[in-house]
Amino acid sequence: MKDLKDSRKLIDEIDEQIVDLFEKRMEVSEDVAKYKVENDMPVLDEERQKEKLLTLASSTDDEFLKHGIIELYEQLMAMSRKYQYKLISEKVRETGMGFEIIDDVPKEDVRVAYQGIAGAYSQQAAGEYFGDDVTYEHVTTFREAMQAVKDGKADYAVLPFENSSAGIVTDVYDLLVEFDHYIVDTFDIKIEHCLCAVPGATFDDIETVCSHPQAFMQSNEFLEEHGWEKINFANTAISARFIAEQGNKKTACIASANAAEIYGLEILKRGINFASKNTTKFIIITNKKIARKDADKMCISFEMPHERGTLYQMLSHIIYNDLNMTSIQSRPVPEKKWEYRFYVEFEGKPTDAGVVNALEGIKAEALKLKILGNY
Repeated sequence: MKDLKDSRKLIDEIDEQIVDLFEKRMEVSEDVAKYKVENDMPVLDEERQKEKLLTLASSTDDEFLKHGIIELYEQLMAMSRKYQYKLISEKVRETGMGFEIIDDVPKEDVRVAYQGIAGAYSQQAAGEYFGDDVTYEHVTTFREAMQAVKDGKADYAVLPFENSSAGIVTDVYDLLVEFDHYIVDTFDIKIEHCLCAVPGATFDDIETVCSHPQAFMQSNEFLEEHGWEKINFANTAISARFIAEQGNKKTACIASANAAEIYGLEILKRGINFASKNTTKFIIITNKKIARKDADKMCISFEMPHERGTLYQMLSHIIYNDLNMTSIQSRPVPEKKWEYRFYVEFEGKPTDAGVVNALEGIKAEALKLKILGNY
């Protein structure tokens, strides 16, 4: 048996040779990249890669080594492509990927759409973000808010994006891919659900509670103590308006203190949601490809081949370019069974070399890539 020190010394010598060969391989990759750039050729040649991997793997009969060779060369080829994307992206970075940089989102003489009615959390978020010098338009659904921006009836829309306890608002994620809009900013609202009823009602009167399903979920611990019947509404504010119009002491609602004030309701108990720090992140979207000059996050969506290792390969572009990924979500792709669309948020700007390099790589290797905004 060889001494461990001798084996390690031999490995060190082999590693030095591997590093030297890797440097030489990357030098040749640079020549390949320059040729492809000059001749407008795609970086990834899947057929060439598959043939090369099969040839290399066939050089040994050991199944373990075959697998290892394929994995090793997949990584080497990926590194080569990343270097080629870097050369290509140098031209793209100068354009800032088409984003117009602005000082701030205008908060005067603009039209803003939000889903819900007066007293909805979306209305609260829109009001706190934009203030009083804009024209507000409330719509019934998230889709109608997006459509209002598309049709030019609104300059911006304010939509809920994610809740700290209930998770993402799936419909909004899907609509961001469907519509050609961009996220230009985000705004957080602390969520405090209140049990509200018509004046004079007490806990003993209540038999039924109305609200949005998410409000029920966030207040589940409180509701389980009482066993009231629950009725779903499109949003919390609509449920507040409903019980105000009905005037029935037997029916309460879960809504905000703002909604209770607007519709003349009494608050029987504040803060019934189980997470005291419950927060909803709202997004400000527009159909213009703009970004604030202090924006520091990018959001993208992509679809990829339903094959082994493809998600790793997509995310490797973010890791390799030293980008800090702050969020990743997935949604089913319609009409494609068990296939998913991924949404990734990471820190950066469209003029950052690492951002452009990563996006060039993902664009080339994904089935679809969409930049959802810089904010």
